[in-house]
Amino acid sequence: MTTTVFKEDILEGLRKDQKTLPSKYFYDEVGDRIFQEIMAMPSYYLPGCEREILRDKSADIFEKIKEGNEKIDVVELGAGDGTKTVELLRIGDSLNAIENYIPLDISPNILEVNEKNVKNVIPHLSVKPIAGDFFKTLKEFNKDERRKLVLFMGGNIGNFPHEKAVTFLQLLKDSLNTKDYILIAFDLKKNPKTILKAYNDDKGITKRFNLNILHRMNRELGCDINVDNFDHYPHYDPISGRTYSYIVSLKNQSFKIEDEEIHFDKNEVIHTEISKKYSLSDVEELMDEVGFDTVQHFLDEKKFYTLSLVKFR
Repeated sequence: MTTTVFKEDILEGLRKDQKTLPSKYFYDEVGDRIFQEIMAMPSYYLPGCEREILRDKSADIFEKIKEGNEKIDVVELGAGDGTKTVELLRIGDSLNAIENYIPLDISPNILEVNEKNVKNVIPHLSVKPIAGDFFKTLKEFNKDERRKLVLFMGGNIGNFPHEKAVTFLQLLKDSLNTKDYILIAFDLKKNPKTILKAYNDDKGITKRFNLNILHRMNRELGCDINVDNFDHYPHYDPISGRTYSYIVSLKNQSFKIEDEEIHFDKNEVIHTEISKKYSLSDVEELMDEVGFDTVQHFLDEKKFYTLSLVKFR
């Protein structure tokens, strides 16, 4: 990702009547570190639920997809630091079921951490990281004959509006072979207070993460933004299951991106992220719309979260 692309994407969002900033730009070296703090927060239940399922259900997952002694590639989209995925890889390796682990992520920094974390547990495993926006790298993905288990973890599909989720799944379908499987994580609907606390912790870690994009604009675009003049605001709608994150301007203010001035009214908001929560029936309807069959839902004990195994119809 070049500075020019970053600048153009930022300007495109801030020129809109309802200003937006792309959530993918949360993740630079600083953002990666803050997100590691979020992952460790007691109120951010998602990684704990996912780790529990991977620890307790990975053998069942491989049982569903195995065909004799054939080895598969495990491909992970938006792989992050790999600390949860290593549970599945460890079990798959013990079953002699994995040929390669191929983590894809927009952040080269986090992929270095990922490979180190995986190699610390499974030193002999072949790890082949690919850095970049997986919407682009998926199109370039080689359709070799080895079957794949593609992981899309972290509940990240919830970051897509419905139309984009369908487009993403169709792109994924077009990038794979008919014998491949996909394991997709969905954060499930639950008590709204539990959900909201995950996105607005008492220590302000999620606030620092959301506002890091403004610091990044200062660092990379030479903006002179007083970040203290902005705040973080999350909102959850339990009917639609959508969680929204916003940056709020606390005063009338302006800053420049090169020669272009961007003005904010007091209390004006910038939309940065959406995170949808699903019911199991929502998941199955989405898969049906794209043309996937749902093989099985693997849930944590509290039923907060599912890893749903799907395949071509």
